[in-house]
Amino acid sequence: MDRFADAINKIKTNERIGRMECELYSTKLLKSVLDVMQKESYVNGFDEHTEGRVKMLKVKLSNRINSIGVIKPRYSIQSNDIQKYESRYIPSRDFGILILSTSKGIMTNKEAKAKNIGGRLLAYVY
Repeated sequence: MDRFADAINKIKTNERIGRMECELYSTKLLKSVLDVMQKESYVNGFDEHTEGRVKMLKVKLSNRINSIGVIKPRYSIQSNDIQKYESRYIPSRDFGILILSTSKGIMTNKEAKAKNIGGRLLAYVY
């Protein structure tokens, strides 16, 4: 069971329906990805709370996401290969973002290009 993929799918479904918030299981990876999405204003915010012994995230959606998805397998890419994956997963230039896991943390493809570092592809959002 992939909690990250399930969470991304739940965000996608709730965006399509038009809901303003959704509940997700909390993980460190998901919180980092939501931080990046909040900086890029794809998500309005999120709060963590506990239900019994399970930590949950309540995500406030902005209804700006056209499509979001997980990239599997998590390709390992170098900084000079980012352009190839941008053209594969993002429909046009400067329209969406790729989310990467790097040695410097979770970041977008634009930040990774600026810092000239590679990493592993996690997801795309546009």
